[in-house]
Amino acid sequence: MQGGGSAVIDMENMDDTSGSSFEDMGEMHQRMKEEEEEEGEAGAAEEEDGEFLGVKGLRGQLGRQVADQVWQVGKRQASKAFSLYANIDILRPYFDVEPVQVRARLLESMIPVKMISFPQKIAGELYGPLMLVFTLVAILLHGMKTSDTIIREGTLMGTAIGTCFGYWLGVSSFIYFLAYLCNAQITMVQMLSLLGYGLFGHCITLFVTYNIHFHSLFYIFWLVVGGLSTLRMVAVLVSRTVGHTQRLILCGTLAALHMLFLLYLHFAYHKVVEGILDTLEGPNMPPFQRVARDIPVVSNAILNTTAKAVALTL
Repeated sequence: MQGGGSAVIDMENMDDTSGSSFEDMGEMHQRMKEEEEEEGEAGAAEEEDGEFLGVKGLRGQLGRQVADQVWQVGKRQASKAFSLYANIDILRPYFDVEPVQVRARLLESMIPVKMISFPQKIAGELYGPLMLVFTLVAILLHGMKTSDTIIREGTLMGTAIGTCFGYWLGVSSFIYFLAYLCNAQITMVQMLSLLGYGLFGHCITLFVTYNIHFHSLFYIFWLVVGGLSTLRMVAVLVSRTVGHTQRLILCGTLAALHMLFLLYLHFAYHKVVEGILDTLEGPNMPPFQRVARDIPVVSNAILNTTAKAVALTL
């Protein structure tokens, strides 16, 4: 039949492309699957890199923040320390005192206290002690001048300042250290104030004995005036120390140093300074004397010839 013949498919004449199409589809599917796997692996790698970089970046950020905080704290502490030492207002409470109060404390430094059962009050200011130290320096210079000591190049001024300030600061620090060991209730500023006002007796004794040269008078002032100022300091320390042994060590050391320092200033200070001057600048040289120069003798003939030449010229 024609219709049936037309329905027969010629397998030989059919184009063999369907199989290749299925194969291509399979290859494409395989490639797509491989690409998806590669993309998945790449995404996982990127996620891992991102996580690594995120942790690393977080650590770096935390490190920078910690370093910045340390820098800021150090900067604040440095600025605070600089302002503490540079600001003069911190010294104002120690020098804010009226002249009437200084005068009263000078008089009190010569009167020993009787009540030692409770701690005696100590002035916590440094104006009076500092002025007494400078006064002692001036008295030492006056004593050196009255003793005919030769002053050269300001060495005497430096020696006097070093001696007075060295005693004030050095002995105060040493006694404060002993007070700390003996459990005495006193601060460094109070110790400086107490010892500084104790120099008032030294100033009176040296000023009088430098102008009136009698050793017997010096010994009287040394025992009376110097002894009163020393007893005042000893009584104050006794009232602030507990224990007989501690009191004996602390007060005995202070009394010995204070009284011996006055003896040193009167008898040995001048000789020590002269020895220092001789060591630094050599022994005393005799004063410079003017010597007339020798004028050469000129013969009379030369003088006559010069006079004649001058006469002819005129």
